[in-house]
Amino acid sequence: MRANKVRATVGVGAAAAVAAVLFGSGTAPATADSRSPGSDGFTITDPRITESSGLAASHIHPGVYWTHNDSGDGPYIYAIDGRTGKTVARVTFTGVGRPRDDEAISIGPDDNIYVGDIGDNSGGSWNHVWIYKLPEPKVLRDQTVRATQYTVKYEDGPRNAETLLVHPKTGRVYIVSKNENGGALYEGPATLSPTRTNYFKRVTDIDLWVTDGAFSPDGKQLALRGYFGGISYAWKNGRPKREGQLDVPLQPQGESVTYTRDGKTLLFGSEGKDSKVQPVPVKGAAGGSGSSGGATGATASGAGTAANDNPHFTGKAGAVGVAALLIVVFGIGRLVRRKPRS
Repeated sequence: MRANKVRATVGVGAAAAVAAVLFGSGTAPATADSRSPGSDGFTITDPRITESSGLAASHIHPGVYWTHNDSGDGPYIYAIDGRTGKTVARVTFTGVGRPRDDEAISIGPDDNIYVGDIGDNSGGSWNHVWIYKLPEPKVLRDQTVRATQYTVKYEDGPRNAETLLVHPKTGRVYIVSKNENGGALYEGPATLSPTRTNYFKRVTDIDLWVTDGAFSPDGKQLALRGYFGGISYAWKNGRPKREGQLDVPLQPQGESVTYTRDGKTLLFGSEGKDSKVQPVPVKGAAGGSGSSGGATGATASGAGTAANDNPHFTGKAGAVGVAALLIVVFGIGRLVRRKPRS
């Protein structure tokens, strides 16, 4: 995502600032219950993490969240304590080449961590990308772990992507491509092969500029986020069925999302130094109060329903808020039509 930084971050930050002033964050207040640690959100304080581009809740260590930097950092992932925001371990993974553009992270039912080296900011200049798999460490400390590298190609040609998903029940791996005019969901082979190319086939179009996604812990919901909104899907028989819009907090560079391990909260992360991970309760989960997969609210993709659903969005102030935000958002469209990276 590095090619986006100079142009897109300024514009997205402006949109977030406008929205925050006009109608608040759009997230529901936290309540004290038996939720997973980190459910109230946290701030990533490690100065080495300036471009957090993915987020995954640990399977082994309650309240710990794995993240990584965007391109340029190296073969590292970081374990963050969701109660303090502090790094409790940095894991170096070996057995692979130097990552080009790590954009996503997910954990499978086998407790293996999958890192998606799937970014391609020039829109399809690389004829293959990579996925790295490594076991989640049982002890949290700085260490080196050997990873398995998988070569990936798309059946319909190269493309940019920032979303890697591992289904929590089947272990099947999915990728969602990223495009300003919408992307697509791709399905990998039932079992990835480390010795031959793994072809991902196109399943369905996705009407969103997708920057990350996550399956619910029970595997029944899929949440996809973009810079200004998101979509909730029911997952049935290996296919997504659109249900509604997510209440995605407006963030300076919204690049990540994960469910907490109890499935009650969606956590949305952003790039930048001291970046905040913001919570949105999930409706239907005990203690949740959002819509299916997340509350509907005043996001850019949900502006049409904001006047009815967002308690911060009322009367003339709400109308002016949406108008101002849309001006900023559509203005950004010109900024983010970037030139390919050399």
